[in-house]
Amino acid sequence: MTTPRPGRGVRGSRSGRPVMALLDLLGRRWALRILWELREESPLSFNALQRACGAVSPSVLSQRLLELRENGLVEPDTEGRYRPTRLARDLEVPLLALDGFAKRWARRQLRSTRRAAGKHREVGKA
Repeated sequence: MTTPRPGRGVRGSRSGRPVMALLDLLGRRWALRILWELREESPLSFNALQRACGAVSPSVLSQRLLELRENGLVEPDTEGRYRPTRLARDLEVPLLALDGFAKRWARRQLRSTRRAAGKHREVGKA
């Protein structure tokens, strides 16, 4: 699998649009979790990052770190620990906004599901 880059087609899109390349990169297994953990506690060694992420395998973590480094979102410090770049820090604001949206969406979905379940119970009583 090639590293997503603006100007090239990516999974799900041949447009080369930067947003599509970024979504492809961030949508890869563990990529967002890695950035999230580095946002919380940074810098982290490979082993500390693996523990923070939970069940990520060393090979997947290594591949994601390579992709994130190639795209300028993660960098090693002088001791070989990983930290987000300034560019990745700029991504925090939109990701936190997306997190807020996701929470509102989840609450709405839950209310909608509960209302639908209540209507099904009412129909069954008739």
